[in-house]
Amino acid sequence: MNSRRVSRQRISIGLDENVCTSSATWLNQILADIMVLRDLYKKCHWQVAGEMFYPLHLLFGKHNAEQVDLMDAVAERIQLLGGISIASAADVAEMTSIPPAPQAVEPVPDQLARLLGAHEIILLEVRTAAQLAAQSGDDGTNDLLVSQVIRTNELQVWFLAQHLVGVPREQADQTGTAQKSAGMRVVATSGRFATES
Repeated sequence: MNSRRVSRQRISIGLDENVCTSSATWLNQILADIMVLRDLYKKCHWQVAGEMFYPLHLLFGKHNAEQVDLMDAVAERIQLLGGISIASAADVAEMTSIPPAPQAVEPVPDQLARLLGAHEIILLEVRTAAQLAAQSGDDGTNDLLVSQVIRTNELQVWFLAQHLVGVPREQADQTGTAQKSAGMRVVATSGRFATES
């Protein structure tokens, strides 16, 4: 990772500098993926159609706002640790582990599958980062990741998944998005996450 993203003037908060740098690096990866998920929610909010339009339009808007709050909390933690939070679309595009969405309007099951896949990527990487933060004594980062990022994303997954209740598994699996999401696995590689098929 580029050093301009990792460090700036350090604030003494009782953590070793290496711990702060490591946590800021992990948090920037998570921030990139939260920013992509926020944008996916806005895309779905604008483009949802059909008989579930109104409740999904509202749900996607609510989830988008909650991701914005998480984004702000993670970015502020990076700054507090002496890091530099990513902020540009170019940095997000370079760093994200979430596959890009098509420009085309997707049917609701594809939208839901894409959102669920993005949540899974975030939850897997956040659980890994939370464990590393706990092992290194970075309780503030661990608390942020567990009490805010994991809990918010788990709740959002539950709300989304309820819209697929009663949809035959074969129908859900036939969408291109669902197949791609189901085949992805997130792995940690030298401080950065990657996807494997």
